[in-house]
Amino acid sequence: MINVEALNLSFGEGANASRVLNEVSFSVAEGEAFGLVGESGSGKTTVLRCLAGLYHHWQGRLLIQGKPLGRSIDRARCRLVQMVFQDPYGSLHPRHTIESALAEPLKIHGMDRIGQRVDEILLKVGLDASFRQRYAHQLSGGQRQRVAIARALILEPRILLLDEPTSALDVSVQAEILNLLAELRQREGLTYVLVTHDLGVVVHLCERVAVMRHGEIVDIIDRERLSACQAEHPYTRLLVEASGYGAMPDRA
Repeated sequence: MINVEALNLSFGEGANASRVLNEVSFSVAEGEAFGLVGESGSGKTTVLRCLAGLYHHWQGRLLIQGKPLGRSIDRARCRLVQMVFQDPYGSLHPRHTIESALAEPLKIHGMDRIGQRVDEILLKVGLDASFRQRYAHQLSGGQRQRVAIARALILEPRILLLDEPTSALDVSVQAEILNLLAELRQREGLTYVLVTHDLGVVVHLCERVAVMRHGEIVDIIDRERLSACQAEHPYTRLLVEASGYGAMPDRA
């Protein structure tokens, strides 16, 4: 479904250039949830932004369903790939109603049954039609993130790019959003690429995870080995130990 091949990205020019991605490569199968973890500044969100078309000056190859992605956002790409951002409040316009936020992409893409589609997507994320005339400041953090997910899904994409979708939420609400995302993936047949620093979130949602450090992927490990604290790469073991997720067994 998704292939990232030798992805490189730098900011600045000449002697002042700073490379933030270095030969990043991985693949994600259709219907899979794939995680990207690492310390702040490791490049994981930058990978998402390249896939979403928010950065244009990358080098390498990005492919979806075997077709190379261009460097600009077009309508076909928007219908296929959508992104859910970390801060749901910042991603919603404070002066637009929820109905307006959800209807706008439908109008841009010339889709029909706008009112019906808005009602249907609200129900899918656990809200109802009473939320249509509310504003972002009238919602709780969890409700705002549900609206952000609804907006990402309103165009019926096949891929969601999830940038720390629960990190700004209370712990109790985090579990609700993770369960919602898991349910939506199963019901809609979605493919996820998830960025997080929380290994518990990865184990809950993802089958595999790539560990990033200084703009490179240093390890790719499956959920079973990660949850059993069986990582072999030293940096992955260090992340697990630092997170307190589990105690790694000693290696001879």
